[in-house]
Amino acid sequence: MFATSVPCIPLKITSSTTGVSKNSSSGTQVDEEGEGAVSDDVKVYPSCDFKYSEYTPCEDPQRSLKFKRDRLIYRERHCPDKTQLLKCRVPAPYGYKKPFKWPKSRDLAWYANVPHKELTVEKAVQNWIRKEGDKFRFPGGGTMFPNGADAYVDDIDKLINLKDGSIRTAIDTGCGVASWGAYLLSRDILAMSFAPRDTHEAQVQFALERGVPALIGVLASKRLPYPSRAFDMAHCSRCLIPWDLYDGAYLMEVDRVLRPGGYWILSGPPIRWRKYFKGWERTRDDLNGEQTRIEEVAKKLCWKKFVEKDDIAIWQKPYNHFQCKEQKKKLMCPAQDYDKAWYTELETCITPLPEVSSDEDVAGGQLEKWPKRLNAIPPRISSGTVKGVTAGSFEKDSQLWQKRVSYYKSVDDKLNQPGRYRNLLDMNANLGGFAASWVDDPVWVMNIVPAEAEVNTLGVIYERGLIGTYQSWCEAMSTYPRTYDLLHADSIFTMYKERCDMEDILLEMDRILRPEGSIIIREDVDILVEVKRIVDGLNWESLIVDHEDGPMEREKLLFAVKTYWTAPANTTTSPRI
Repeated sequence: MFATSVPCIPLKITSSTTGVSKNSSSGTQVDEEGEGAVSDDVKVYPSCDFKYSEYTPCEDPQRSLKFKRDRLIYRERHCPDKTQLLKCRVPAPYGYKKPFKWPKSRDLAWYANVPHKELTVEKAVQNWIRKEGDKFRFPGGGTMFPNGADAYVDDIDKLINLKDGSIRTAIDTGCGVASWGAYLLSRDILAMSFAPRDTHEAQVQFALERGVPALIGVLASKRLPYPSRAFDMAHCSRCLIPWDLYDGAYLMEVDRVLRPGGYWILSGPPIRWRKYFKGWERTRDDLNGEQTRIEEVAKKLCWKKFVEKDDIAIWQKPYNHFQCKEQKKKLMCPAQDYDKAWYTELETCITPLPEVSSDEDVAGGQLEKWPKRLNAIPPRISSGTVKGVTAGSFEKDSQLWQKRVSYYKSVDDKLNQPGRYRNLLDMNANLGGFAASWVDDPVWVMNIVPAEAEVNTLGVIYERGLIGTYQSWCEAMSTYPRTYDLLHADSIFTMYKERCDMEDILLEMDRILRPEGSIIIREDVDILVEVKRIVDGLNWESLIVDHEDGPMEREKLLFAVKTYWTAPANTTTSPRI
C-alpha cells in the first residue's frame, strides 16, 4: 500500500483478518459487518443499521419536519445535538463498487452505489438519467436541455466567451444531477453545484458519484456558504427559486457571491414565456409579471441585461458601483464582513463592492485569466486585506505545498495512478496550496475553510480559480456518505482540540469517505498517536510516517485507507433516512 522506504514510527498497524466479504471488489479481508481484528485496548466502532446508509446528519428529513416550511427553512442545515450523534460506521450498500474512472464516470454510475430509481421515472421525459442493467447512464439531459447539456453549454458559449479563461468558477443553483457542471469541466470551468435534499432522491449524491463537484444546499433564510465576489458565473435552469419574491433577497445573494463583471444566466420560467406558458400551466400575465419583477430587481442591483436569446437570458453585474449613486443612498448593506457566510442571516440589501477611483476600475482588483490565475498573487492578498498574508508568504506557501504533495506521492504510490482518485477534500485549505498542487491531475478539490479558522482565506481560494466552502468540523458536512475519494486534514485536530471530540470528527471522515478511499492527516506526533488509536477502532489500515523534512520534526503524517466492507447481502431495501 505504502512505499516501504519511508521511515515510520513503529506502531502496530491494524488490518482485517477474518472472513472475506463475498462481494468485495478488492479482496480486502473483512467480515459481513465490516469488523476486523483489533487490539484489546482499542474502542471498536460497530456498523450502523443499514437504514443509515445514506444518512446526512444535518439534512435529516425527519428532523427537518420540525422547522418552518416557509421559504424552505426546513431544508436548511439543522444538525443533531451532541446526544444524538451516531457512534457507529455508516455502511455502504451491499454490492458497492468502485466508481467508474473520470471521464467515464460523467456518463455512468453503478446502480448498487446509489440504489434509487425515482429519478429515472420522474425525469424520464427530460432524459436526466436512465437505468441500464446494473448501471445508471447520464445522457446529459435536463428540463431546459432538449439537445443535451453539452449543446446547451455551447449555446451559452455563443453568447458569452467560455473559452478565453476569463470565466473559471461558476455556481449552479438547483443543479439536479449537475449535468451543467459536468459539461463545463471540459472547458476548464469549475462549477459549484447545489440542490436541497428533497423529493427527488439523491440528486447531489448522483452528481458526486459522477465525479462532479456538488453540495447539499438551498437558498432560504441564510447566506450561501461562500465568500463575496467568488464566482465568475451563476446559473439557474428551471431551478424553481422565486427570484422575484421576498424583495429580491435571493438575487441579492447571487449578487453578493458574483464577481464584478460576472454573469447571471436564467433559463426556464419565466424566460420565453410566450412560447412555453401552456406547457408550464401558467397564465401569460403571471409569467410576464414574474419576469418584469426580476428585471426590476436586476435594475436595483445595477445589473445590465446582457442578452436574451431563445430560452436563455443573461445579465451582467457591474465591474464597480461607481455609477450606482441611487443604490448607494438607499439599498446598500451596512458595513460588515461580507465574506462571513456560516449560518449568517440573509439580508435584503446590496453588498457594496470595494471602492474604486474611476468607473473603469474593477472593484477588488482585476483577476488574471485561467490558468495564470492559479499562481498569480490574488487581489485580496496584494491589497493587504488578508491578515498576516503577503505576496511573499503566498508564494512560499505555494512552493511548500508543491513539495508536500510530491512527498505524499512518494509515500503512497496510489496517488500517482491517474484516475485512482477523483473527488478530493482538503479539510483545512488555508490558501489552497494543496489543491493547486493537483491541478494537472484528473481530480478536483473541495477546499474547506473552517468556520473557526483565525483568518478567512476562502476568498483567496476563489481568486485562484479554485472552489470550496465554509464548514465547522464539530458538525457534519452537507454531503452524502461515500462521496470523497481522498481526505486531507492539516492540523484539524489541533484546531478542534478544545471544541469537539476527536472521535466525532473521525467518524464524520469515515462517513463521507468511499470504501478503499485514502486519508492523509498532518499533526503533532502526540495527537497522531491518539488519532491512530481511534482509526484502529474504525478498521482503517494506517501508518504513521515522518515529516517531509525528516525524523527530527515533531509533526508527523498518518496515511490511512478505509477498508472495503458493506452491509450484509440481505439488506436490499433502499434506506430512507
